[in-house]
Amino acid sequence: MEDAGGFGTTMWVILALVLVSVVGVWMVFVKAGRPGWASIIPIYNVFVLVDIVGKPWWWVILLLVPIVGFVMAILISIALAERFGKGPLYGLGLALLGFIFYPMLGFSDATYTPASGA
Repeated sequence: MEDAGGFGTTMWVILALVLVSVVGVWMVFVKAGRPGWASIIPIYNVFVLVDIVGKPWWWVILLLVPIVGFVMAILISIALAERFGKGPLYGLGLALLGFIFYPMLGFSDATYTPASGA
């Protein structure tokens, strides 16, 4: 049964997952030496994420291409996992189950290692 405001239990669960995800990504950005607020600015956050993983800015454009974008998102997630000393499977988790893996990464003791040449 829903409450009188019409904001059901499902919506509270979704809101909690979104909040935990946002805080997790914020913490990942902070660990990488970037401002946490950058994680909540649409489009800019993708440029910052690509910079964190040490890839060129034009990878953001590739994210907009159908099918290619899905592959690029996985590659970026794997690169992010590697920057924090995690393996490719962790990166796949970041790409496919970000609401679980970003908070795990953000609140873990994993440390950021900049990309070579960065």
